[in-house]
Amino acid sequence: MTDSQRGLEAATGDWPRALFAVALLFSSFQIITAAFHPVSTQVLRSVHVGFLLLLVFISFPTLGKGRPWPPLGWLLGLLGMGTAAYQWIFEAELIQRSGELTDMDMYVGIALIVLVFEAARRVMGPALPLICGLFLAYGLLGQYLPGDLMHRGYGLDQIVNQLSFGTEGLYGTPTYVSATYIFLFILFGAFLEQAGMIRLFTDFAMGLFGHRVGGPAKVSVVSSALMGTITGSGVANVVTTGQFTIPLMKRSGYRAAFAGGVEATASMGSQIMPPIMGAVAFIMAETINVPFFEIARAALLPAMLYFGSVFWMVHLEARRAGLKGLSRDECPNPWQALAARWYLLIPLLVLIGLLFSGRTPLFSGTVGLALTAMVILGSALILGVSSKAMRLVFWIVLGLLCAGFFRLGISVVFGVIGLLVLACFWVKGGRDTLRLCLHALVEGARHAVPVGIACVLVGVIIGIVSLTGIASTVAGYILAVGQDKLLLSLVLTMFTCLVLGMGIPSIPNYIITSSIAAPALLDLGVPLVVSHMFVFYFGIMSDLTPPVALACFAAAPIAREKGLKISLWAIRIAIAGFIIPYMAVYDPALMLQGDSLWATAYVVTKALLAIGLWGAVFTGFLWLPLNWLERLLGFGAGASLILATPLSDELGFGLLLAWLLLHGLRARRHP
Repeated sequence: MTDSQRGLEAATGDWPRALFAVALLFSSFQIITAAFHPVSTQVLRSVHVGFLLLLVFISFPTLGKGRPWPPLGWLLGLLGMGTAAYQWIFEAELIQRSGELTDMDMYVGIALIVLVFEAARRVMGPALPLICGLFLAYGLLGQYLPGDLMHRGYGLDQIVNQLSFGTEGLYGTPTYVSATYIFLFILFGAFLEQAGMIRLFTDFAMGLFGHRVGGPAKVSVVSSALMGTITGSGVANVVTTGQFTIPLMKRSGYRAAFAGGVEATASMGSQIMPPIMGAVAFIMAETINVPFFEIARAALLPAMLYFGSVFWMVHLEARRAGLKGLSRDECPNPWQALAARWYLLIPLLVLIGLLFSGRTPLFSGTVGLALTAMVILGSALILGVSSKAMRLVFWIVLGLLCAGFFRLGISVVFGVIGLLVLACFWVKGGRDTLRLCLHALVEGARHAVPVGIACVLVGVIIGIVSLTGIASTVAGYILAVGQDKLLLSLVLTMFTCLVLGMGIPSIPNYIITSSIAAPALLDLGVPLVVSHMFVFYFGIMSDLTPPVALACFAAAPIAREKGLKISLWAIRIAIAGFIIPYMAVYDPALMLQGDSLWATAYVVTKALLAIGLWGAVFTGFLWLPLNWLERLLGFGAGASLILATPLSDELGFGLLLAWLLLHGLRARRHP
């Protein structure tokens, strides 16, 4: 095994035993604390951060892609765990002397800050640490700045107290969300992936759409949308479903850049697809103090419009290029695929039901994860039994035992899982299932590292912003620029999100812009959820926009095409992602924030027409290739339908009718 294979990028089966054991211990700790709450929230956050630091330092090298030097890696990792132990052991004393740090408190606090910055640099590169470093420098030296940016000045002890102790810095809301909701849902997705959910989604999409016009690209869109129901990571979606869909699209005649653009665009949409969405959605719910159900509800229609528009663009491109679908022989039967793995849908459906019934994400995630483990272990025991009656009885009994959870508590579920684990030791294939579950636990810890480290480091921004009050100053500037000009403020906020996204992931992007720009939008009359969703959407779109375009560059080696060319296609395919946030601001009914179903139906109809028009304009085809006049007229009609100014709807519908007549008559003359 090469050195580079030993890091977190290698398959979990190739990991060194110590790394595997740490990751397994990390996941076990998270499950136990989620189920039984044996420690305070402060200890939970600090141990979560300690495990993240330990995993990073024993797996990521200081520079390059080699293997970290073990003595240094373990020294730094254990030092990170030591900061967690300090918070746990001296928890009561730290609370009693809050704000008055001892020398040892200072040493531990400074060590924690340095370790978090270094861990983030190793995992994500220098961009995010540099941005957070600027905020840290502002907290220490901002009293020397001119004008409104100057603050009253803070000592090193105040900065260390703000960032390293309490819940307003490194242990702030994002870290709490990472240590609870996000980790559970990552584990949930890891278990389902290990059990074959990706194969189920791909086969189902392939069977339904593979034989249709442009079938392979439609498979990519549908499978990515389905993947979004169990995982909220866009880049991870690219490298999983993309391994299958991009080569398939290329073999069917799609250009490499277009194939990569379709996969990148569809995969990034997984972050806005309920029920799970991306990690940002959980942070948003906690930040603005609304139930996660409200966030998922607001995202539902925009997500459907987003994937609908990508599907439409794919269809038009296939029609324009004369591409056919696959033969039916190459496509699996979707219903047979569903019949073979139907039991994997049970935890997902239960999770959706719990989330949309108003249960907390922590409760829903715990139940969903436990149910997933029970379904996987139970299927290993019973699927080999030939009698359908026995299988039915088994699932009914297992379901009744699960139902006991609501009356007798989580201990019942853990007891059932323990019995299933013991039974798997004596059943043929059962030990393979147990091995799968172990690897799912480790896989979950692997996926949690980049998300968790980003959540911890952005605590620097939250801590400095809350300490200095810089957010109100910047919001004042935005309000001054956008006074009576909401569109200008929206455009400024959009460009802020896109520029920040060139170097940092969507989580810190959202934290920065939501703490600075979202309050300004709220003061301009934009509803609370809509203002934060606006920031959220463009933070995601930044992964598709050049020059960085992280999702597109992840697709580049699979497509064997330049990431920039893929990005240029992706922003055309994802045009709905740039339209929908503006429409929602001007008409919040699009995010179900209005009181009238009629208003929602009307704005959805406008959105569908605008997306349909712009899809034809940007692909240059509907019934036949569009000429320059039709493109110009179609663009104007779509823009008018998006705007909410007086008479814009009437103008948009009029231009749409004229466009249809013009293009339709030309199509009749040239069939």
